[in-house]
Amino acid sequence: MDRSPAVRVAHTSELTASERGRIRGLLDAAFDGDFSDEDWEHSLGGVHALLCDAAGRPIAHGSVVQRRVLHADRSYRAGYVEAVAVRADHRRAGHGHRVMAALEHVIDTAYDFGALSASDAGAALYAARGWQVWPGRLAALGPAGPVPLPEEEGTTYVRPAAGGALPAAGHPLRFDWREGDLL
Repeated sequence: MDRSPAVRVAHTSELTASERGRIRGLLDAAFDGDFSDEDWEHSLGGVHALLCDAAGRPIAHGSVVQRRVLHADRSYRAGYVEAVAVRADHRRAGHGHRVMAALEHVIDTAYDFGALSASDAGAALYAARGWQVWPGRLAALGPAGPVPLPEEEGTTYVRPAAGGALPAAGHPLRFDWREGDLL
């Protein structure tokens, strides 16, 4: 009998204030205090995948939010993965894979492709799941025009939605603007 906790998939609006607070606590601990208010803001407004223990404490979390991405002459709806973390005492048990599978299902059914910015610690998880480093240039569409993001090149991963294809690397991906980290 499988005793693994079920993955709950819910929109931000379906999470209680208490649940959001517990998720934020998980993220603060998992990122060793390097998870800013802007990072938290970026993870809200989309769909969350959440695993909790029997006491309701988060074990693993991730969210996917919509980002507009311009490429060549087209605007894409990208499912951007945010705030993926697993509690330290539950790592290496497949929980990150389970959270990502739930988020990838959302991407496959609602977006043109998926994108995320990987930490060194998280890159192996994404690569193992078939995500690939975007080989082209990156930029954000700032208030004064495009802002090149060369520091994000090599750490930004993409994945086509089921049955779809990724944009060609010959043109940069230009992401919508936001406060804090742009990717």
